[in-house]
Amino acid sequence: MRDEIKEYAAVEEAAMKFVKSVAEGNSEYAKTLFTEDAVLFGMLDGVLEHGSINQFYHNVDTVGAGENFKARVDVLAVEETVAVVRVLEEKWGGRIDFTDFLLLLKLNGEWKCVAKAYNQNSNTIKK
Repeated sequence: MRDEIKEYAAVEEAAMKFVKSVAEGNSEYAKTLFTEDAVLFGMLDGVLEHGSINQFYHNVDTVGAGENFKARVDVLAVEETVAVVRVLEEKWGGRIDFTDFLLLLKLNGEWKCVAKAYNQNSNTIKK
């Protein structure tokens, strides 16, 4: 069952922790969003990244967003205890455009991210 609009706002607020971390190059905000056992999947410059969300934290803390970084959050679905969010990123690290999909669960009344899968736009892949 589709949830109420206020839950969409709560999911967007949670996802903004992800954006804030990337924008500021500081994983601390994202660490309050992701569960400890969250997973990551995607191709970065043609190399598969998969496993612990700690790789994402490392990338955020070591690369930084860059001054031209832009992001947009789209809450695609909220179904009582599960939500799907798409985050569009432009110029991460000054060059990479991503589309991220975040899978969130409502755990103990709080929206937490359990998985992140992403696509790097092919025209930004470093060869």
